[in-house]
Amino acid sequence: MDAPRPRAVRLADTRARLETAVDLWVATASPEGGAPGLVPLSFDWDGADLLLATDRGTPAGRNMRDSGLVRLALGGLRDVVMIDGSVVEVPLSDVPADRWDGYAVRTGWDPRTSGPDYVAYVVTPRTIQAWREHPEIADRTLMKDGRWLS
Repeated sequence: MDAPRPRAVRLADTRARLETAVDLWVATASPEGGAPGLVPLSFDWDGADLLLATDRGTPAGRNMRDSGLVRLALGGLRDVVMIDGSVVEVPLSDVPADRWDGYAVRTGWDPRTSGPDYVAYVVTPRTIQAWREHPEIADRTLMKDGRWLS
């Protein structure tokens, strides 16, 4: 097992992953306590918020809209970034065109061409944790209450 990375390295690695990864896992649950869901979605990161898009009628879309909460995961089992955030649903047209253009270049897909039931979900991270294996678990929190920790 490797030695734990210093916090500054984990912060840099996490930011790099957010800037370069294309897909992540989206975990949701209904506010009524229904079955949780887990789906892969493409995303874009602007340095503050994550932009997702899906059909508003999907379980993930309904759960994000109804609960206002989401958990996202990037990476593999031994090198993971977990993000807990608040989420709001907005019409695709409310997102600036240049943001969608960047999303399309990054992901190879443009939700604006996917039909009228597609909407955007803007995720504002509240907690971000990152760790590689057991040695980094104790110091895994990199963002708390929406603020990066140093």
